[in-house]
Amino acid sequence: MTDPLHTQLLALAREAAHRAGTLLRDGRPADLAVAATKSSSVDVVTEMDIAAEKLITGLISERRPDDGLLGEEGGTSEGSTGIRWVIDPLDGTVNYLYGLPTWAVSIAAEQDGETVVGVVAAPVRGETYHAVRGGGAWATGSWDGERRLACRPAAPLDQALVSTGFNYVGDVRDHQAEVARRLIPLVRDIRRGGSAAIDLCDVAAGRLDGYYERGLHPWDFGAGALIAREAGAVTGGRPGEPLSGDLTIAATPSVFEPLQRLLEDFGAWHD
Repeated sequence: MTDPLHTQLLALAREAAHRAGTLLRDGRPADLAVAATKSSSVDVVTEMDIAAEKLITGLISERRPDDGLLGEEGGTSEGSTGIRWVIDPLDGTVNYLYGLPTWAVSIAAEQDGETVVGVVAAPVRGETYHAVRGGGAWATGSWDGERRLACRPAAPLDQALVSTGFNYVGDVRDHQAEVARRLIPLVRDIRRGGSAAIDLCDVAAGRLDGYYERGLHPWDFGAGALIAREAGAVTGGRPGEPLSGDLTIAATPSVFEPLQRLLEDFGAWHD
């Protein structure tokens, strides 16, 4: 039976993600501009990132004022309940800036440091993915209602479709490109979607066999990693370590270990 608190947290996360996703989809100005940069001149923040985070944090603070918050655009506060919300108001900002469809709102809820709820809303896809720890992963689509997610059946690494992402710092990106170059001949193919949250949900939905990336933050993978695990995928980082900013991997059980070994051999976690 699902914990009533987790059910409450899921409902709030879904509402917040839906509202923010609607704002981003319907309120995108034709003259959308860069409001700031982060790690480099090409790592951008738009006015809509900021507006979406304010909407999400405002709603959560109104309903659960004593919870903690960790938001990508600075909406961070300590809490006293043991619940912390980890928020990426717009994952795939560059896609959004250019009018590409692969972007999402990602909201996770942690209880005593462990992720218990995850919601990823992808409005242009017409899909919202969600999971509660121990309750499976689900997707709600505008055309087919709600369906349970399951990662792909077992396949060898050389038949795996793998996605990755690239950092915005030039030297790091150069190294990541070299890792991808070495990996390409050993897998079916590589994709680069531009949204970590959606890539993780695509592993959950059976659209990818694996995904890896270096340099992510908790808000990038918080919700998506839970959704992937609840769909049967394995997540982690370097061998023997959990997923982290050093390396995030999510893959089907048959692909995870061989992919992890190759990434370790290729030094995917460092320059």
